[in-house]
Amino acid sequence: MPPIGAINFSPGMKIKLFTIPNLLTLANLLCGSVAAVAALVWGELTLAFGLVVLAAVFDFFDGFVARLLHQSSPIGLQLDSLADDVSFGFAPAAVMFALYGQMSGVWLPDGEAGLVVFLFTACGALRLARFNIDDTQRTEFLGLPIPAAAMLCASLGMLAETYGMAISREVIVAAALVASWLMVSNLRMFALKFHGFGWRGNGLRYGFLAASALLLALLGGRAIPLVVVLYVLVSVAKRFVCSATDCGQEG
Repeated sequence: MPPIGAINFSPGMKIKLFTIPNLLTLANLLCGSVAAVAALVWGELTLAFGLVVLAAVFDFFDGFVARLLHQSSPIGLQLDSLADDVSFGFAPAAVMFALYGQMSGVWLPDGEAGLVVFLFTACGALRLARFNIDDTQRTEFLGLPIPAAAMLCASLGMLAETYGMAISREVIVAAALVASWLMVSNLRMFALKFHGFGWRGNGLRYGFLAASALLLALLGGRAIPLVVVLYVLVSVAKRFVCSATDCGQEG
């Protein structure tokens, strides 16, 4: 009998399930699952957003710890994508669907029309699948990363619940559709992966982080959608400048 936490696929081939990185990935998955429950069952949209943010923290550290402990594995990659589509694909769509039911609209009807927001989940799965087979997405991303799209869409519930913003159904559906398109688009987005700590090669990243910190300090949670929009605009501007000046991959 194989030990608990290991699976034998063939003689001599053993895959460990319960490694520290995989446990962090499962924590990501659990946060996303509870976030969906918080939105759809409890109607706690700010809590749901907080759990999506916590899932993103676990998502960052599972990869970091895997590299640190040399525990990267194919099963970890697959598990990470499954967890990400729950936490950053399904949970934000659940928030938008719950918010759709709470808000009024100019021309969008009640009920099932709000199901269109779950296109976000489908596009998130496509985004993750493409990332898994594309080895070029290391210094840049192809399409909006799903955690960024999740922050944009899940924050709508927090903005309505915490800050009392009147977010119409049209805005909710538009956010879902635009974020869905951005995830599966061919737009190149810069990655927040630093080349050492110096300014050279990192100027764009330091500038973006400084601008984001300033927005968050001034506006609090209301700045989150603006930070994501800023990320998209800076990425598009970078591509435009680089195509004109042949600046390469340096940021």
